[in-house]
Amino acid sequence: MKSHIAFFLFVLFAFFTNCNEQQVLPDPLEAGWHGQSVCEVVEENENIRVLKCTFEPGVGHEEHYHNPHVGYTLAGGTFRITDKEGTREVDVPTGYSFSNDEITSHEVLNVGETTAVFLIIEYK
Repeated sequence: MKSHIAFFLFVLFAFFTNCNEQQVLPDPLEAGWHGQSVCEVVEENENIRVLKCTFEPGVGHEEHYHNPHVGYTLAGGTFRITDKEGTREVDVPTGYSFSNDEITSHEVLNVGETTAVFLIIEYK
């Protein structure tokens, strides 16, 4: 009986340690920066959720995941991004658009001198 319990606990442990990022990280609306929200819902329906995310200089977005999405930069800035590829600084210009067809995760920090604003359109 003890071996069955040990095996069950092993399987349970393996399951929870191999959960994907979506299950262990907050989504962009839940994630914030030092307890403060950086995103707000602009529109939500049965097909999409539109978020507006604002980053003043020195403000970031704690590690979070994104479902497949399209984004648009309303006001650009300079960011330090950390993701599975490492850490890098990027200049994101106003009017820049981006998309991803997979679940992704990252953490960002506005290291520039301007307030940056993004629209994120997530598919449901």
